[in-house]
Amino acid sequence: MAMSPTPETLIPEPEPTGRRSVSTWLPTVRDTVLAIALALVVGAFLVIVSDEQVIDAFKNLVNYPGSFFVYGGDVLRYSAEAVWDAYSALVRGAVGSGPALQRTLERSAPLICAGLGVAIAFRAGLFNIGAQGQALVGALAAGYVGFTWDLPPGIHLLAALVAGLAAGAFWGALVGWLKATSGAHEVITTIMLNNVARFVVLYFLAKEAFQKHNSDNLITPPPMDSATFPTVAGLHLGIPLAVLTAAAVWWILERSKLGFELRAVGANPDASRTAGMSTTKVYIMVMGLAGLLSGMAACMTVLGLHQSVTDQVVGSVGFDAITVALLGRATPLGTVLAGLLFGALSAGGLGMQASAGVPPELIQVVQALIVLFVAAPTLIRNLGRIRRRRAKQKTDVVTEGAAA
Repeated sequence: MAMSPTPETLIPEPEPTGRRSVSTWLPTVRDTVLAIALALVVGAFLVIVSDEQVIDAFKNLVNYPGSFFVYGGDVLRYSAEAVWDAYSALVRGAVGSGPALQRTLERSAPLICAGLGVAIAFRAGLFNIGAQGQALVGALAAGYVGFTWDLPPGIHLLAALVAGLAAGAFWGALVGWLKATSGAHEVITTIMLNNVARFVVLYFLAKEAFQKHNSDNLITPPPMDSATFPTVAGLHLGIPLAVLTAAAVWWILERSKLGFELRAVGANPDASRTAGMSTTKVYIMVMGLAGLLSGMAACMTVLGLHQSVTDQVVGSVGFDAITVALLGRATPLGTVLAGLLFGALSAGGLGMQASAGVPPELIQVVQALIVLFVAAPTLIRNLGRIRRRRAKQKTDVVTEGAAA
């Protein structure tokens, strides 16, 4: 009987860090870089076909075919200018200035944390589609402690952070408990709990204790200054905390007993039970960790950016985290790099819209194409093989000609 696919069939299991060699990780890096390049090429084509000057030049080329070299040159020139303007604006908007770099890092931090939550579940053989709901309840808990409790600075931040992490961990552990005790599939339960989380947040936002003063809107007051991350050079300290969190996740996966157990359960649950491992404990703990990391992503927004809590406070971070984990191959380092890339694309998309007039939806298309190509490694490898085969054929022809 055919086995159902698991995350391990989609994302290769990395070897232990100490035994990695260039031959093991280089193909993965090459495939990922090629996937990003292909997505940018397709994005460039979309920029060209949506540029008004290119469209007008192409119409002239069709209407006056006798002037091919004149209007054909215009098509090429306007196409090159459109692509250059769009992608240069993307780079400037992402890293071209201090404020741009700050915006990129602020958008990357929650993506990294939530992506780590999805990645660690992947390594245990679980599809965590519930990072959005886990982040929402984490934001509600952190925000409530942040704007209601009156504590000294530092202690107040710690209390709000713990509240957000605990709420996210509880929401994730609930999925693990359902999986372990009833066999409920985590994809179904996480999708359903995303909706439950949103309506739970809306329920509390309708209460007077959560509403902003003199406002009937479903929005809380912003957290007090004593409950927010301090800033250094304009960057809140939640950003380096996200990197430290990635290092902690790496240690859990590669150096701890829990990491060994969750990787073993992810590879073969039946064999793990035979070896004496408790899959119930692993499912609950790993989903609790995943929820905790998603709760931290919410804290990056609420406590890092001083934002009020609404049902849209985390945006689409929970869903974007799935693509970040896929692009990062479910590894901590890969997730950090993928989070930075998607944060740069998100921040640079604003620059593309403002400077080059490119619609922001194009960035979402590029992100989707990156994930599509990363999730289709066979296609990428076949493209690489075709190119290498053609190069080899040319070399053989030259060699045979020289020998003759």
